[in-house]
Order: sequence, then structure tokens, then C-alpha cells
Amino acid sequence: MFGLTAGLGWRYMVWRITETVPAFGLTADAIAGWMFVGLEFLAMVSGTLGQFILSRRKERHEEATRHANWWGDNPPPRVDLYIATYNEELEVLERTLAGTQALDYPNLHVFVLDDGRRDWLADLCKRYGAEHRTRPDNSHAKAGNINYTLRQRLNEPDAPDFIAVLDADFVPHTNFIRRAIALFHDPGVGLVQTPQHFFNPDPIQHNLGISQAYPDEQRFFFDHLQSSRDAWGIAICCGTSSMTRAKAIREIGGLPTQSVTEDFLLTIRLDANGYRTVYLNEPLTEGLAPEGVQEYIVQRARWCLGMMEIVRNVYNPFGAHNLRFMQRLSLLDSTLFWSTSFLFRLVCLICPLLYWYFGIIVVEAAPTDIVWYYAPYYAAVLIGMNWASGGLVWPVLSDVFQLLAAWPITKAVAMGLLTKGPHKFRVTAKGGDRTKTVVQWPIMKPSRSSLH
Repeated sequence: MFGLTAGLGWRYMVWRITETVPAFGLTADAIAGWMFVGLEFLAMVSGTLGQFILSRRKERHEEATRHANWWGDNPPPRVDLYIATYNEELEVLERTLAGTQALDYPNLHVFVLDDGRRDWLADLCKRYGAEHRTRPDNSHAKAGNINYTLRQRLNEPDAPDFIAVLDADFVPHTNFIRRAIALFHDPGVGLVQTPQHFFNPDPIQHNLGISQAYPDEQRFFFDHLQSSRDAWGIAICCGTSSMTRAKAIREIGGLPTQSVTEDFLLTIRLDANGYRTVYLNEPLTEGLAPEGVQEYIVQRARWCLGMMEIVRNVYNPFGAHNLRFMQRLSLLDSTLFWSTSFLFRLVCLICPLLYWYFGIIVVEAAPTDIVWYYAPYYAAVLIGMNWASGGLVWPVLSDVFQLLAAWPITKAVAMGLLTKGPHKFRVTAKGGDRTKTVVQWPIMKPSRSSLH
């Protein structure tokens, strides 16, 4: 299916380049036309890579069940569970701590790593049997917060064998630790990632009133793409709801701090040191999706910025690094996704305006040719993606998701690739109030300008 889709896509691309772009020259039509087709070419490369990755799939349910007690008659491995927090409210943190209290793993030590240094949180931790720890400063944000306690713990008599991580708004199911630790029966596994599920609608579901008819925006990634990446050996850490082998993280010197997305960088660094990241596609935790559109966009822009920091400053997919070919392909795929998908949608809005106001023709094609070359590819993409995802990919809604964040993410791409950093970022606010109607005028401004 995806081979057919890719073939139709490149058939369309050859037609675009050979028959629809103005002749080379210093005219406005030629400059705009070749810039647009160049961006479309990169977007096609990104789409083809995505289809290639989705052509395989691996599920580890049976493996986790078979190796549930791989340590045999020995004591269960020691596990530290770190909950990093900065400014979350009591209601959010208490829900998480109540969930950790119900975990059914016997050799577990829960730590709340408080970068807000709040006295009331120390009292809350005592009530739920967790240890409250702080540090003198907030350097390197979440990664620095975890590293501060991790380095202390690795030198203590009861040092952990494995480290689990939860965001402050994520509540674990009772079997989270037991299921995740089962996959460490393989000494080559450095990290186990589990999916993120949410018990509130994301902002798009909420605003459009479709939470009962359409799943949250991240479902395709966690339910399908991660399993496909795992089949190719390129599953990635997503921070929360993960578990890492202490020996592996000690060998690489702790969580990396060269990017605001330390989780993705952790995956690559572990892989470069011989440790694989694997994916257990089971709902073992549930958390809060961003409540507002602004928070949603801030979160995605931070992910994008972190990816660009990795490519610019640490692991260029074409650089001289000790990375496997598939890991380089994974880096290239992620880079192209962030740098082309969102920009392409912006440019698709701008190109008609160039013709409307200035008479600049970006694409020269007859409607019949567009139907002949583009329509089969578009139909194949819809059929293939919906078949592979069980109906999770809807064309209009997918565009809404990406158009909303297109301008902030495009700015984040430029910032990450063109400036060395370190870059400041905002923590995604969680637990907001949806009882009031809020109009996000700054987000609407680019669309309003286009309409005018």
C-alpha cells in the first residue's frame, strides 16, 4: 500500500518539476515557483520516509508477559520513580501521588523533584509516602532537576537499578512499573517507553466539540507510529511514562542537557552507546493534555525547537557520529517533519495571495492535469493512512492541527537552526480553567491578515 502511495507521489513530483514550474530566470514567477516546488520536494521526501517507517510494526505485549519476573528468585530490581515538578497546583500533584501510592511493585522509591521549592508540597509528599527533594537552582530545567537527584541516588547504598519518570500531571496505572520493567530482561535495552494517554480532551477536540468522535491529536503517534519505529529499532523516549536502566544512564553521564527536548536526545545518546529504546504499546499512565490552544502551541514549538537544537549542535544526521543508519534516518525524518510540514502549509496559504495581489503565477497547470497527477496520490495517501491507523487520520482535521501551530513552529525551526542557544522556553501550563470563553487574538492574527 505504501509502496503504491510513494510511487504515485513521485510520479506527481516528476510532473510538477518538469511541466508546471516557470522557466529558470530572475522573474518573480520563476523565483516563487522554484522555491515552492523545492519545499514541496522536501515535503514529499518527508512523506515518503514516514510511509517507509509505517510499513513495519512491532508489538511487545506477549514479550512483557513472558518475562514478567525475569529476575527469578532474586529480589526484584530497585526502582526509583521521579516526578519532576515546577509550578503545578496541589490538585494536579495530589492526583499523581495518589496514583503512585497504588503501584503494585514492591521495591519502589518515589521522589518528587520540586523546582518550585514549596513547603506545602513537602507536607503533601509525607502524606503519600514520597520523598520531597529540591536543589539550589533551576539550571537545565527538567533534565537538570532529574540529574541533581539521580547523581545523588546513584552514590547511595540503595542506588536504583532502574529509573522511571512521570510528569507531574501523569497518573500511573497500578501495573505501570511491572509491565515496563519486564522488557529489561534484555541487557541491551536501555530505555522502555510507554504511550501517553489523556483523561481530558485536547484543545482542538474541546473547541470543535469532537472529543467523542475523534481521538486526541497524539493518538496516531503513540498508537501506531511508535510501534512502527520500534520495528525499525528507532523508537524514541518521550519523557514521561518511561523507564531507563541506571547502568546505561550512568555510562552516558546522566540526562543530556544540550536540548530542551532531552528525551529525544537521550534516545540517540543511549543508542550511540549500544543501548536500545523499545516501546510497550499499552495504556499504563494517563495525564493532562494542554487545556488551551496557546498552551498546545507552546508545547509543540518547544518540541520543534529541541529537535532543531539536536540537529544543529549535537547530532547532525549527516555528521561523523557513531550512529546507526536507521538512527540517522530517524533524525532526518524528524527534522524534515518539523521543518517542512508546517512551513508547507503556510506557503500554501501565501501562494494564492501572490497571484491575487501581484499576479505571480507559482504553478502553471491545467485542472485536468492536476486531477490526473495529484488526485490518485491524494486518494492513496488517505486510504493508506486511514487503513494503517484504523481511521485516525482525517484530512481536514489534520490540517487544522498543523495550521494552528504553523507560524510558531516555523519560527522555532529558524531559531533552532540559525542560533546556537541556549534558548529559553516556557513550561506547558496544565490544569487550566475551561469554563470561560477565551479568544486567542495573537494566534488568529496571521489568518485575519490573510483574509484582509
